[in-house]
Amino acid sequence: MFTAADFIPQKYNSTIDNGSFEWSAPSNIALVKYWGKKDNQIPANPSVSFTLNNCKTITKVAFLKKENQGTFSFDLLFEGKPKEDFKPKIQKFLERVAVYLPFLKDYHFTIDTQNTFPHSSGIASSASGMAALAMNFMSLEKELNPEMTEDYFYQKASFLARLGSGSACRSVKGNVVVWGNQKNIPVSTDLFGVEFPHTIHENFKNYQDTILLVDKGEKQVSSTVGHDLMHNHPYAERRFAQAHENLDQLISIFENGNIEEFIKVVESEALTLHAMMMTSMPYYILMKPNTLQIINAIWKFRSETQIPVCFTLDAGANVHVLYPENVKEKVLQFIQTELVAFCQNSQYICDEIGNGAIAL
Repeated sequence: MFTAADFIPQKYNSTIDNGSFEWSAPSNIALVKYWGKKDNQIPANPSVSFTLNNCKTITKVAFLKKENQGTFSFDLLFEGKPKEDFKPKIQKFLERVAVYLPFLKDYHFTIDTQNTFPHSSGIASSASGMAALAMNFMSLEKELNPEMTEDYFYQKASFLARLGSGSACRSVKGNVVVWGNQKNIPVSTDLFGVEFPHTIHENFKNYQDTILLVDKGEKQVSSTVGHDLMHNHPYAERRFAQAHENLDQLISIFENGNIEEFIKVVESEALTLHAMMMTSMPYYILMKPNTLQIINAIWKFRSETQIPVCFTLDAGANVHVLYPENVKEKVLQFIQTELVAFCQNSQYICDEIGNGAIAL
């Protein structure tokens, strides 16, 4: 297990003047939610997520050694066009990771990025975007240090991604990923995401996630502000303890394949996340009327059919509909006949569990 100090390189054994790399990295959906953080993007509680497969960011980074090596230098393209309003976030990321990637000021970078899901679809692209960028920078560092091990490569990539966007550390490697110290998961750490190390029952292999796009507008409260509101939250400490308890429950649920218990934990976590928002000061609501319509329709359908479909939510209005692969046909029919009416422009995205970032 690496520490933050291990990620500060002493020296590089090789040199490279120019080149390019390209990686795709997926989004992820938390089952146990992280809400609230400490300094340096350290989570206030552990989380566990399903890595997605289809909703991903594809980022190509070209680099050229430059003479003036005292500052960061980069161009940013989104879908092939300059995107100036993204640049401050990238600048902040470079400043945060510079101590761990001392070569960053030696090159001019051209970062060309695109998403496979519609822009402003309400799907968090910061996780996939920062994970893809971290993978590219690690590929360059591996050129400078060819002896780097695979473990070091992926753990440092996750560590760097976290410094760009907390949940991005769960988008690097693995289909079920844990981030944050958890007593019963010895490999877990606050510093980066790790592959869930325990047994996962066949029931949870190839799990499906259909994302219902309820509201594609920008959230009125950003996740960063939301996390900060946990600092003096009246229910914060109990919430952090609950996350540990629910993660412990999921360890045994993943092993024994109990989908009924899985549904209870996952839906409770989703509603608790939004309860924290509704009881902070200032308080706010990110769910929309159609979010609640969908939740109630899912409960009714599950009760009437006994089909094990459930929902989870991110910090927004969209609904992730989770279900095993063996009921896919029935659930998609239910979505098309009953739930699409509650989606903005009838839009939804079919996804499933994936494995993390891929070099292209």
